[in-house]
Amino acid sequence: MKVRTFQDKDVYNKKVFLRLDFDVPIVGGEITDDLRLRAGLLSINYLLKNNCFLVLAGHLGRPDHNLENNYKLSLSTVAKWFKKELQIKDSEFKKDKLKEFDGWSLGSKIFLLENLRFNKGEEENDFEFSKSLASIAEVYVNDAFAVSHRNHASITGITKFLPSFAGLRLTKEIEVLSEVLDKPKRPLVVLIGGAKIETKLPVVEKMHQIADYILVGGEIADQDKVLLKVQHEKVIGRKPVLLVADIKEDKRDITKKSAENFCQVIFQGKTIIWNGPMGLISDSKKVYSKATKLIAEKITETDSFSIVGGGDTVGYLNKINLLNKFSFVSTGGGAMLDFLAGEKLPGVEVLRK
Repeated sequence: MKVRTFQDKDVYNKKVFLRLDFDVPIVGGEITDDLRLRAGLLSINYLLKNNCFLVLAGHLGRPDHNLENNYKLSLSTVAKWFKKELQIKDSEFKKDKLKEFDGWSLGSKIFLLENLRFNKGEEENDFEFSKSLASIAEVYVNDAFAVSHRNHASITGITKFLPSFAGLRLTKEIEVLSEVLDKPKRPLVVLIGGAKIETKLPVVEKMHQIADYILVGGEIADQDKVLLKVQHEKVIGRKPVLLVADIKEDKRDITKKSAENFCQVIFQGKTIIWNGPMGLISDSKKVYSKATKLIAEKITETDSFSIVGGGDTVGYLNKINLLNKFSFVSTGGGAMLDFLAGEKLPGVEVLRK
C-alpha cells in the first residue's frame, strides 16, 4: 500500500496541522508510558527544520460531554511533556488560544490544541468542526496510526479541506505491516490476548486468512473458548492451527501448561505478531503476569521477525526491559490488527495515492 508522503516543497514555511496520538496513560499527573508521544517527534523535528508553524492535535480518553469533570482528561500534562522534550523555555510556554481553539503555545512555532474530543464534533466527524480545524492550517499531516481506524473529524473530515499527507511514523507503520501482510516469513504466528472480546473475536476470525498458527489467551480465551473453536471450524479454505489457552481457576492468568504449549509454537515461528497480555499484568505482586513474561522472553529468544502492538502489552514489555528486543513496536493496537486483517482504515484510505 502506498500513501501520500510530504516533500519539503509541500510543507516549507507552511502552517501544518499535525495529528498525533496523545492517548497515553497518566497516573498521579505523570505520564507512565510516553511511547506514542515519542513516535511523533520525528515528524515534529523534520517539520520544524522546514520552518513550519505546527498545530499539534490529538485526544485523551473518552470525555463525557454531559459532565463537568472532563478537566481530568485535559492535555495539560501532554503539553508539559512536549515543553520539556522540545526544550521550550518557561517564558515561552503558556495557556493560550488559536482562533476559537483552546490550547498551549510552546514557543513561537508550536501550538498544542486541547483535547479534540471535548468537542462532540470530533467523534461525529462533523462537517463544520472539520472545516474549523482546517481553517487554522494550510497542510494536514496524519502521524497517528493508532487512531487511523477511526472515522473522526481530525482523521478523515479535515482532509476534505487541506492537502493531506502521511507523517513519517505512519508511513513506517504501513511499510512494515504491509510487508508482513503481503509476504511474511513463515510460519506466521499470531498471538492475541487481552479482555476486549467484542474487538478481538472478529480479528481472530480474519487472521485465519494470513496466519499459520493463532494462539488465543487472556480473558477472551475464558469468555468464548467454545465460540472461538466453533468459528474456527466454520472457516472455509485456508485453516491455521488454533490454540485456545486454558485459564487458571482464579481467572487471572492462563495455565502454565498452556503457556508452555504456546512457547513451543512460538519457537517454530519466523514471523510473530502479538497483541494483548495473557493475564492481569497490572498486578503489582507479579502473580498473574507469569505467562505473559514467559511468552515475552521466548519471543525475544527466537530469530523471528517480531511485531508487538497494543498499549497494555507494550507498556508491560517496556517495564520488564524487553520491548527493545522486538523487531518492530507498533503504536497501534486495534489499528494494527485491523490493518493486518485486511480492514480498510479510514485514516489511511484518505491518504492513499
